[in-house]
Amino acid sequence: MRSLPLPLALTARLTPVVVLACAGWAMTSGPDADAQDSAAKDTQQTQSEKKSADGGSSDTAASKTYDAALAPCTSVAAKTITSLVPGAKTAGKEIPSTDTRLRRTCSWNALKGFDYRWLDISFEITDSDDAARSSYADRLKEKSGGGDVPGLGDAGYSVVNLTTEDKQQTREGTVIARVSNALVVVTYNGSDFESKKAPGTDVINTGAIKAAKEAVAALLKSAG
Repeated sequence: MRSLPLPLALTARLTPVVVLACAGWAMTSGPDADAQDSAAKDTQQTQSEKKSADGGSSDTAASKTYDAALAPCTSVAAKTITSLVPGAKTAGKEIPSTDTRLRRTCSWNALKGFDYRWLDISFEITDSDDAARSSYADRLKEKSGGGDVPGLGDAGYSVVNLTTEDKQQTREGTVIARVSNALVVVTYNGSDFESKKAPGTDVINTGAIKAAKEAVAALLKSAG
């Protein structure tokens, strides 16, 4: 394989190739992951404080189905991982979390030839259905420009964005779903280091939605 000049951010993921999974672990478990853990805890604390203040919230506000985050690395079929992330170990790599009861994430990434793919699946638990609705709405504000995904949990949303660094394109899709008091967040991206182009929008969007549907189905099944 001939050497290719890679963007700085992608070089961190790709050198050396044999430790891609470890690199993905480090990048995904960085400040953003910690911030999301803190946000989840803050949401729970806020909801608990509101309950105490009014002597107990209504059944609707306090209703919830899930007490702990689902194991993410087994939430998607092995054949789906093989299809979306060719060359990746199907077992995935779970990323450390400050509170695995509230948030768990699994990551798969691999470089096959010149094609690079990355997939993350996260399960996040909030204190109530209302808290999940609020968090879901906030996420959509941060990821504007997408559209609803009908039939994905209680609410589903998908958005795809293209970025370019050092003339290398990367296309990333994000799918967010709410199921009762849980959020499912899927991130899927890809690049071609030979052409410097990115996979098509449909390829990334379809892949992200497929993974999200399987993850939501696993979550629903866990509730009995």
